[in-house]
Amino acid sequence: MSEFLTVLKEFEGKTLTPTTWGPDAVNTPMIRHWVETMGDTNPIHLDDDAARATGREGAVAPALMAQVWTMRTFVDKMANNDPSQVWTDLIATLDDAGFTSVVATDSDFEFFSELRPGDRVSLTEVVEDISEEKTTGLGVGHFVTTLKTYRNGDDEIVATQRWRTLRFRPKSADAAAEKKPASGPIPGLRPRPALNADNAFWFEAAKAHRLVIQRCASCGTLRHPTGPMCGQCRSLDWDTVDAAGRGIVYSFVVNHHPQIPGFEYPLVVATIELEEGTRLIANMTGVAPEDVEIGMPVELDWIDADPDLTLPAFRPAAREDS
Repeated sequence: MSEFLTVLKEFEGKTLTPTTWGPDAVNTPMIRHWVETMGDTNPIHLDDDAARATGREGAVAPALMAQVWTMRTFVDKMANNDPSQVWTDLIATLDDAGFTSVVATDSDFEFFSELRPGDRVSLTEVVEDISEEKTTGLGVGHFVTTLKTYRNGDDEIVATQRWRTLRFRPKSADAAAEKKPASGPIPGLRPRPALNADNAFWFEAAKAHRLVIQRCASCGTLRHPTGPMCGQCRSLDWDTVDAAGRGIVYSFVVNHHPQIPGFEYPLVVATIELEEGTRLIANMTGVAPEDVEIGMPVELDWIDADPDLTLPAFRPAAREDS
């Protein structure tokens, strides 16, 4: 074990974030924002009667919101108030060794009980493991795994979360430039989709330049991603409709790294809301990353990546002549 790793290992088992209560109790307005954003239509999150019909005492917050209730406030973050001296010392130790960049890699949740409006939630975080030095596509670094424990006002464990980040030393700009092609996509095939009985039809339609949407044959609800069962009426019967190929940019990110074969960077990955109402993830074409805007009207394009893979993409919609 290197001397530096020995120093890092001394942080294992130490409390990174002492027990800290969330700034606000679980509340219905925040739950409403969450379910609307996530498209979660389960009525038990907002309707007391619907929740009681399932044996609950009343409406419950979505389980994945456990982290939301304990997030640090914007003012606290802007003030650079570290949660503990352990936190300060760990980051300083990594920074001083050149591991100045960070990216989240894993989040593994386990849930034990539900939260209801009015509950208060606390967070305690402990350093569980720090890896030996690893070489990754982003650079050389150490994986830091922490264990977050969420408790309610009765000191009952609501959830645990193993949170892993990579603290890495960025590759130099010169080294990155040497590996990046002068122009065009990085040579190689795009990753293959994981085909199964529930999605093969969608990729087959794409090969024919048809963007289809799965439709419940019982209640007519459209759904994407594809799946075996209707989320509204639980029917297993379905067919498809052809999308018109028009929509808007609902959200987007611009990927710069890690750079993998088959893509051209910077890569715009957008959530497209089709005019039929469903959303899908797709690349943007024919537009510079800095010109993409949320709400931008788009129209269907196609990426014939190779003889075996065709994917829908979207480009800015042509302006109608006035």
